[in-house]
Amino acid sequence: MINKLSDNVFQLYFKEFGSCVYIIKIGKDNILIDTSSKATRQELLDELKQLKIEPKDIHIILLTHRHWDHIENLELFPNAKIYDEKNINELVLIMIRVIKVPGHTKDSLAFLYKDILFSGDTLFHSGIGRTDLPESIPGKMQDSVNKLKHLDYQVLAPGHI
Repeated sequence: MINKLSDNVFQLYFKEFGSCVYIIKIGKDNILIDTSSKATRQELLDELKQLKIEPKDIHIILLTHRHWDHIENLELFPNAKIYDEKNINELVLIMIRVIKVPGHTKDSLAFLYKDILFSGDTLFHSGIGRTDLPESIPGKMQDSVNKLKHLDYQVLAPGHI
């Protein structure tokens, strides 16, 4: 299902389990935040088609973290440059602020675009993300949540709804 968050930002969420996928259109650039799970693949392709976006027209993918339910559709986007915690410093989009938020995973990232916060699995409408996974850093989660809560945003766009 498609939820329009602003004139150029869309949230895609699915019947099957997987992360939400977000699309930001900035000029000629189509930016995806996360790609969801294989279970959502057909829904993802159908919703992109509804938005008149072909997979080859995705230019940038920003990953909130590398859990399977956020990255399993990466290969659908052959022309996209993929950014995660390892190479995020190479990103040259001044309109998107990158925030490192370890806790759910050591490499978790959030992104702030205008007044929309893409929080991955760090912050949800109903609370914070899990920290009981092998790659979690529970001691860092509260600092990361506090960092996000002090940002100036109006719309929370979490990894799952």
